[in-house]
Amino acid sequence: MERRNQRNHNQPPLVDATACLCRIDAGLKTIAGAKKFVPGARICQQPNIRSSVHPSKYKASRGNHNRNQSPLIPGLPDDLAVTCLIRVPRAEHRKLRLVCKRWHRLVASNYFYSLRQKFGITEEWIYVIKRDRDGRISWDAFDPVYQLWHPLPPVPPAYSEALGFGCAVLGGSHLYLFGGKDPLRGSMRRVVYYSAKTNKWHPAPEMLRRRHFFGSCVIKNCLYVAGGESEGVPRSLRSAEVYDSSKYRWSHISDMSTAMVPYIGVIYDDKWFLKGLGPNRQVLSEVYDPELDGWRAISDGMVSGWRNPSVCLNSRLFALDCKDGCRLQVYDEEMGSWIKHTDSKMHLGSSRAVEAAALLPLNGKLCIVRNNMSISLVDVTSGGEDQQWQTIAGKGQIKNFMTNLLSNLAGRNRLKSHILHCQVLQA
Repeated sequence: MERRNQRNHNQPPLVDATACLCRIDAGLKTIAGAKKFVPGARICQQPNIRSSVHPSKYKASRGNHNRNQSPLIPGLPDDLAVTCLIRVPRAEHRKLRLVCKRWHRLVASNYFYSLRQKFGITEEWIYVIKRDRDGRISWDAFDPVYQLWHPLPPVPPAYSEALGFGCAVLGGSHLYLFGGKDPLRGSMRRVVYYSAKTNKWHPAPEMLRRRHFFGSCVIKNCLYVAGGESEGVPRSLRSAEVYDSSKYRWSHISDMSTAMVPYIGVIYDDKWFLKGLGPNRQVLSEVYDPELDGWRAISDGMVSGWRNPSVCLNSRLFALDCKDGCRLQVYDEEMGSWIKHTDSKMHLGSSRAVEAAALLPLNGKLCIVRNNMSISLVDVTSGGEDQQWQTIAGKGQIKNFMTNLLSNLAGRNRLKSHILHCQVLQA
């Protein structure tokens, strides 16, 4: 009896098969060898192996953790559940986040939106940033499918009353605010961005130079800024810089030919066209070629008849031809001049409330946003003019000319807020 106890004492301890770290059965490649191995209590040949240097334990625990998790949708495997959830309309994503933590993590993940993009089910919303009479900035999102406005988290405090800041979209779903002038602290280098995936604001690397009232654009998912103003002498700026979101940093690019405060800009033929006021308040126009990293002055027919707002859609350059945004013009490159494209024949008047503040592409059409938050869509690819214009019922219905005239006389059309920026985000 004593000899048997001594022999048992000298043997390695019994451990559970799943907890054994020596991998004594790792070589059981054949079916015959596998049959000899039965999980359960057994002798561990190397019980002194430390778990901290053996990853198999963590893999096993992670697998157990996943098996213990409740499924995304009871009765369905997770991959099929994800296939169902990515097809839920974007307007309901906020509700999906409230179901449980797993749904919240899924809806806020890049994986979720990459699948929506892969299957062509992303939706484009219009984001409108405006300033009220008291100088405070707010913003809203408009769903053109359900024609509903959605509230958004407040803009960061640094931009709640800022002047002359830039706004652009990178990656389709990130809206950036950058630069500008704080009423108390002056010009800023600050950069923040809003993610349509997480519905939150996030910080980003600051610009290299403080500036406000500058020009900005996006070319090949890189953010360019140029010109503007800053405190000090000289007040107007020639410098320019670019932000590469993939490298998470800003870099200098060539200076402009002349210092300028731009008031209109557009991307056309992969080049950046800018028009603004020089140091002596003279009108200047320049074009930047990112391939050559160079600026040059221009004075052709494109800039002479160029009006704001304008946008490039399907390699064609469009601009509004009237204050209320009810008439469009297009640039004819062969003729070197602007020509009339289409007229809605439903003009709204000349009050600032119905003034067109933005022209942007939306789902293959041109979208016109006015200060009273009314929105029109124009299908510039269709044939008949009667089918081209469509009014979307947003905040502030479009009224006819006589109704607007009577409202102006009665003082009911006073501007409550004016639009600073409009952008389209996908999610």
